[in-house]
Amino acid sequence: MARGLNKVMIIGTLGRDPELRYTPSGRPVASFSVATSRTWTSSDGERREETEWFNVVAWGNLAEICKSHLSKSQQVYVEGRLQTRGWEDENGTRHYRTELVANEMILLGERRAAHDYDDADDYDNEDYAF
Repeated sequence: MARGLNKVMIIGTLGRDPELRYTPSGRPVASFSVATSRTWTSSDGERREETEWFNVVAWGNLAEICKSHLSKSQQVYVEGRLQTRGWEDENGTRHYRTELVANEMILLGERRAAHDYDDADDYDNEDYAF
């Protein structure tokens, strides 16, 4: 059987603070949304913009890092894979949700105030990979 590839890389802006939950077995899982935008000029010379929203899920240690270091409006790089899950509601209606399951996250641009960190000198104007 031929091998496949499911890899997604996005750079965008957090739409909300990450929400951290724990599975019944105690495994942390964080979820948040990231908006990516692109601009182009149409054939009639009009400038257009389009925004795409991604639902991101991070597990384990990365989930806890996302919760402690990310906040709404920050710019972030997220790498992972797409996964679609489905469920049926109480009315029997089938729902689907496609998510980016993160395996890497890098903080970009502006970060939270230095007082949010244990040692602000360690976070001096550099991007952070987790």
